[in-house]
Amino acid sequence: MTKAFITGVAGTELSEAERAFIAAERPWGFILFKRNVETPRQVSHLVRELRNCLGGPDAPVLIDQEGGRVARLGPPHWPVYPAGALFGRLYDIDEELGLKAARLSARLIADDLHQLGVSVDCLPLADVPVAGADAVIGNRAYGTEPGKVAAIARAVTEGLEQGGILPVLKHIPGHGRATADTHFKLPVVDTAESELERTDFAAFRPLSDLPMAMTAHVVFSVFDSAHPATTSATMVERVIRGVIGFQGLLMSDDVSMNALAGSIAERTAAIIAAGCDMVLHCNGKLEEMRDVARMTPELSGPAQQRARRALSSRKAPQPFDRQAARAELDALIERAGIAGA
Repeated sequence: MTKAFITGVAGTELSEAERAFIAAERPWGFILFKRNVETPRQVSHLVRELRNCLGGPDAPVLIDQEGGRVARLGPPHWPVYPAGALFGRLYDIDEELGLKAARLSARLIADDLHQLGVSVDCLPLADVPVAGADAVIGNRAYGTEPGKVAAIARAVTEGLEQGGILPVLKHIPGHGRATADTHFKLPVVDTAESELERTDFAAFRPLSDLPMAMTAHVVFSVFDSAHPATTSATMVERVIRGVIGFQGLLMSDDVSMNALAGSIAERTAAIIAAGCDMVLHCNGKLEEMRDVARMTPELSGPAQQRARRALSSRKAPQPFDRQAARAELDALIERAGIAGA
């Protein structure tokens, strides 16, 4: 049996202590960051070692590879990809070209990840930023109109899936109104329910069929003034599962972010109690990893069913001409840049 958490590790290779931890505590999956990345050969080896510690080839390995400033893989070994806002700019010129660029970029990213053995990308975003919000989302977003955001997010999803990579929808039910970076502080959104449904939630609703989603560490006071969505049973059941209709695997954003209150153990317990299926811990600090594992149950019941359904939805990569796809994407990027000048 595996436990209901995803863990990071400290560096580019596993320590003996990390090997022992993984073998004993059996996390459901792993997540990689820049600190884990040097070369393609090294990353591929690390991915294999992570899975070997669990005794099999199927454990999901995640990464945040969006393009723009959120990219764990980059030069000189991996190419640069545009931030999400470029797809929105191109969409405004020609909707079909905007969707094509988003799909192509995601398909190329998927090819990079597949070659490394990484199986999950924490993408797409469906956050809808508003004026005055913190820049943590900024140009990562596809636009400010929910229909446009959902359409581009769907194209990104298609590109990932065509390359054999599972998507993670984030940050449900919306991070676009947050006036603080949740890495450092808890944002509170005081917007009316009707406006949230018309804008923020409306971008996520058409994507409710995606296999996995990541929560927002954001308080929506009209629903729950005391807890962020990640640790709010009201937000999980009423909004994420109810209003938005998401029925896939629900994971927390990083449990070690300062937006959450209490110890790591207390945060972990609160995430599970709220109805999240999976706790995400990212920083690779072994003592915190042990606290997360201690407070996380074995994956069972509906959460286990959703996890199995998510993994079984992964498709084999489709035939792909990488050189032609990159040339086409570069031409679209140039067009968007010229039009936006």
